[in-house]
Amino acid sequence: MKKSQVFGYELLLDCYGCRPGASGDLEHCYSYLEKMVRFLGMKKQSPPSIFRTDRKAFPDKAGLSGWVPLADSSVVIHTMSKKNFISIDVYSCKEFDPRKVAEFTKKYFEPRTIQKQFILRGRHYYEQ
Repeated sequence: MKKSQVFGYELLLDCYGCRPGASGDLEHCYSYLEKMVRFLGMKKQSPPSIFRTDRKAFPDKAGLSGWVPLADSSVVIHTMSKKNFISIDVYSCKEFDPRKVAEFTKKYFEPRTIQKQFILRGRHYYEQ
């Protein structure tokens, strides 16, 4: 498949056993989103937004959820502090190297295990 025939690229990362405390560290997660945008060479449409999940209302889902909108699409992060789990979604219509993004993420959160899925989006977009 030719690169021009694909509308977008999506990398899903599931990070298990992250460095203790990283999944609940608001500043660290903001920093990750900011630095990932620069790492990708993309342009933000607005600063990152991150929200804490209410620990009392959702004790099994306590953590952070956030994103940074990009001119090229977005980077999304969800964390589950209790399990040191972080889920990341990088979606872009601009091509990027999924291996380099995974390595950047490994250095940032130090997961024991990282599971990756890479998806080509809009395979028929240019046929219309």
